[in-house]
Amino acid sequence: MDAQFFIITGISGAGKSQAIKCFEDLGFFCIDNLPLILIEKFVSLSASSQDNRFKKIALGIDIREGENLSDFSRIISNLAFRPRILFFDASDETIIRRFSETRRKHPLGKIVPEAVKIERAILSDIKAQTSKVIDTTDMNLQELKETIAGLLKISQKTEMRITVISFGYKYGIPSDADIVMDVRFLPNPFYVNDLKHRTGNERKVKNYVMGFPDAKKFAKLFFGMILSVIPKYIKEGKSYLTIALGCTGGRHRSVVLANELKEYLSKKKFSVILKHRDIDKVN
Repeated sequence: MDAQFFIITGISGAGKSQAIKCFEDLGFFCIDNLPLILIEKFVSLSASSQDNRFKKIALGIDIREGENLSDFSRIISNLAFRPRILFFDASDETIIRRFSETRRKHPLGKIVPEAVKIERAILSDIKAQTSKVIDTTDMNLQELKETIAGLLKISQKTEMRITVISFGYKYGIPSDADIVMDVRFLPNPFYVNDLKHRTGNERKVKNYVMGFPDAKKFAKLFFGMILSVIPKYIKEGKSYLTIALGCTGGRHRSVVLANELKEYLSKKKFSVILKHRDIDKVN
């Protein structure tokens, strides 16, 4: 069987779970904490399967296996094809800090410093057999992704998928918005008889709103700010960004500015989804 097969293991708090998520994002079939006694059967079935999902496999094994870990070497040596074993580690200080920040209990149920010491002793034989030890002490999530992608020789260029939403404040702020901008300071077409029952998708409303110098100045500054922060979000490993622009009812000003922002970002070669949440609601 021509397959990529990884076993992900390591010290609790060193990033094993995040690593498995990274493998999953890279198209791997992943199972975390599969019992050791089932691995041989699973690999045998995968080797004989025609299902393409099993061409790329990553299995997570950790201290939760308890006494079964003593059989690790024997089980691995009997597998239909040999995996690459990645051992995730970090300094004791880093692991203790991470447990403190997340307020999680250590799987061994002891105070963290003592548990880490015991865990290192239990996993020492497995660590000695690993293909690669990955030290995450000074890594953030994006650097972890890049490290794993590097092992797989995959380009880790992130595509930022952007959603631009117009909305009305009277109906509430979108709960999934990362950036919210209030455009109610702009002149309101609602109070212009010929525009009241139109929407920001119509040229007359657009020309009215964007005809004001403040609207043009705002668009230039706000759109430029959005463009400048997108690379920062990407650097942090974020692949989705939702930008919400709101006016009173969500039918005029916010629609115009959302359309303008979508056009601006599209010209910059970003993938943009445009939603006018409240455009059909009656004010």
